[in-house]
Amino acid sequence: MPNRRVVITGLGVVTPIGHALESFWANLVAGKSGVGAIDRFDTSQYPTRIAAQVRELVIEDYIPRKDARRMDLFVQYACAAARMAVEDSGLSIAAMDAGRIGVWIGAGIGGLETLEKQHSVLLNKGPGAVSPFLIPMMIPNMAAGQVAIMTGVKGPNGCTVTACASGTNSIGEAFQLVRMGKADAMICGGTEASITPVGISGFCSMKAMSTLNDDPKKACKPWDLNRGGFVMGEGSGIIIIEELEHALQRGARIYAELIGYGTSGDANHMVQPDPEGQGAILAFAMALADAGLKPEEVDYINAHGTGTQLNDAIETAVFKHIFGEHSRSLLINSIKPLTGHMLGAGGAVELISTVLAMKNNLVPATTNLETPDPECDLDYVPGQPREKEVQVALSDSLGFGGHNAVLAVRRYS
Repeated sequence: MPNRRVVITGLGVVTPIGHALESFWANLVAGKSGVGAIDRFDTSQYPTRIAAQVRELVIEDYIPRKDARRMDLFVQYACAAARMAVEDSGLSIAAMDAGRIGVWIGAGIGGLETLEKQHSVLLNKGPGAVSPFLIPMMIPNMAAGQVAIMTGVKGPNGCTVTACASGTNSIGEAFQLVRMGKADAMICGGTEASITPVGISGFCSMKAMSTLNDDPKKACKPWDLNRGGFVMGEGSGIIIIEELEHALQRGARIYAELIGYGTSGDANHMVQPDPEGQGAILAFAMALADAGLKPEEVDYINAHGTGTQLNDAIETAVFKHIFGEHSRSLLINSIKPLTGHMLGAGGAVELISTVLAMKNNLVPATTNLETPDPECDLDYVPGQPREKEVQVALSDSLGFGGHNAVLAVRRYS
C-alpha cells in the first residue's frame, strides 16, 4: 500500500509575539521582538534576567477557568493553540469518527512551574498539603491528554519528549500515523512553559543564555560574530494535518503538503551537538529521501538557529555538507531572536512560520544579524524579509541529548 498524502489544514499559535496567526505573522515580518525583562519572579540574583514571555493571553477565551486551574501553564498554552488550530481548519470533530482523529503534542520539560510550587508546599506545610493534581498537572503527556479531553478525539494519543526537538518530532510522528493509515487527522505540535526560577537558574548555570539584560531586543544573535547565547521563550504551536482525500472531501483550505520527516541521534554528548554534525546530517538526509527530494529542490530552511557558537557553526557546516554548492542559493533564517527559544514548542512554531512564509511568498529576516560570523557565511536573510516564491522548505530542530529532527513541506498542488 503506497503512503497516503498528508496536508496541513489548520494552524494555532500562542507565542511571545502573538496569540493569533495574523498578529504572529505581522510581528514576525516586522521584526517585533517578544524579549523583555522577566516579571514573574525576582531575578536580581540571576545573570540572565530576560526572556520571551507570553503576555496578555486570556485563557478563559479558550478553556473554562475551573479547568485551567487544574492545568500547568504549558497545558493551558497547548489547549489554547489547539482550539485555534481546530477552528482555523474548519474540522468538525463531531461529524467524524473520533477514533480516526488523534493528538500528538510534545513538551521538552513539562510542568516545571507546578513542580516548583508544590515542592515549596511540601517543604513549608508537609506532604499532606501537596495537591492531588501535582502529578497530572506536571507530566509532559498531559498536554496531549487534555487536548483530547477538550476536543473529544479518541484516536492515537501521544507525546514525544526530545528536548528542543519535541515539537518537530511530535509532528513527524503524527505525520507517520496519517500517512500509514492509522489516523485520518491529527492535532499535533509542541508546548512549553519553563520561565520559572528553577528553569532560568538551571540554564544560567550552564552558561548557555545571553546576559545582554540591558538591551533584551538585541540579546539573541544567531550567526552573528557578537552572539552571546540563547534567550528562553515559551508558548505553543499546534497544526492540524489530514490525509489529502479526507481534506478535499470536506473542502478544507490547504496550507501546504507535509512530505518528509527525518530523525536521528548524535550519540555524542548530553548537551553539545556532534562537532562534525553527523547526527544532523543524517536527519536531513533522511527527510530528503523520505520526501523524494533532491537537495537542489529545496528553496528555504527555517533553521534551529539558537545564537550559540557551537550550534551556529555546526548547523552551517551541516547545510554545506548536505546541499553543497546549492547551500549558497538557499534562504535560511531563525525566528528565535523574536520568539526566544521555545524549547519543546519551538519546532512546531517554526514549522508554522515556515508554512506562512510559503503562503505569503515572504521569508522573515533573521533579526540582530549585524556582523556576520565569517564561519557562518550562508544567506541567513539579514536585515529585511525577502520576497521568495517558496516551493519546498525544511524546518529543523536539534535537542539536548543529541536529538535531531527535520520536516519537509511543499507548496500544495
